[in-house]
Amino acid sequence: MESQMLFNALFGLVMVGSGWFLNELWRAVKELREDLHQIEADLPKDYVLKVDLDKRMQHIETMFQRIYDKLDEKADK
Repeated sequence: MESQMLFNALFGLVMVGSGWFLNELWRAVKELREDLHQIEADLPKDYVLKVDLDKRMQHIETMFQRIYDKLDEKADK
C-alpha cells in the first residue's frame, strides 16, 4: 500500500511538471504567432518590393545617363 502511494505521488509530480511545461510551450507558440502576425502587418510599411526598387533605380540610371550625355556635349564644345 505504501509503494502505491509513493507511485501516485511521483506520478502526480511528473504530471504537474509535464502540464506546466506544455502550458509554457503553448504560451510561447501563441506569442510567436502574434509576433509573426505583427511582422506580416508591418512588412509592407517598412520595406519596399524589389520590383518597385528596380523601377526607381532604372529611373535614376536614366537621369544619370542624361546628365552624362549633357556633360559629354559640353566637353566636346
